Amino acid sequence: MKLFRFGQPDHEHPGVLLPSGQHIDVTHFGEDFDESFFASNGPERLTHWLTSHAQNCPEVPADERFGPCIKRPSKIVCVGLNYAKHAAETNAPVPAEPILFFKATTAIMGPNDNVVIPKRSEKTDWEVELAIIIGKKASYVELDQAMDYVAGYALHNDYSERAWQLERGGQWVKGKSADTYAPLGPYLVTRDEIENPNALRLWLNVNGEPLQDSNTDDMIFNVPTLVSYISQFMTLLPGDVISTGTPAGVGMGLKPQRFLKPGDVVELGIEGLGEQKQTAVSFNGK
Repeated sequence: MKLFRFGQPDHEHPGVLLPSGQHIDVTHFGEDFDESFFASNGPERLTHWLTSHAQNCPEVPADERFGPCIKRPSKIVCVGLNYAKHAAETNAPVPAEPILFFKATTAIMGPNDNVVIPKRSEKTDWEVELAIIIGKKASYVELDQAMDYVAGYALHNDYSERAWQLERGGQWVKGKSADTYAPLGPYLVTRDEIENPNALRLWLNVNGEPLQDSNTDDMIFNVPTLVSYISQFMTLLPGDVISTGTPAGVGMGLKPQRFLKPGDVVELGIEGLGEQKQTAVSFNGK
């Protein structure tokens, strides 16, 4: 099943993409795609509800805005330097354990909304990433049980302000958390639809130029490893997001380096999860 949310920011409604390709409004199901939805086996209940209600659900207009595919989660846990070739392009050693950092949930936006270059930003960078959506409370999860805690997957662009991340001292979070720095979606694709999340093509173009084109099989730490590992340090709640890292081709790794400027268009996608498109604008909207 492919879940999505649509409508104006902070007023989104839940929707489902049917196998026929029709986008339907499931507002009458009575729940948004949030922590309580996933904690109460929401995807299975929604599937059952659709068997008798799908034909009565209105179709979502084709020009409707996509919102983030889940309502604001309790946390976004990100993994740094998790692709071997990305570590190489940044001259960083391959991590012995996953590098973890947080991204503020206020950064979440719709997949096709504008990305706002923050005040005084000089190095806004792009990062196409596979996001894991947690399906049930996870604490001290064993590796062989980790996939049981995954609700599904989504496309995430982990925008980063490199100067704030690397040149201003402290932790990476302040270079990762600006408003609009976490477009998520368009779809949450449930686990059953993705045969192997560790073998998905992912790509990103800037102004039509291919810059990232890789596969999740280049991840140093795969999906079950990350779920199990992170759960040893914190409780993951239903609806939480794990962003699994980015492949080579970020602006920081190019020679010469390149960063976004107003008017630049970023397009990205992951096999089976859909595509995004963002236009960069300055903080004052120009």
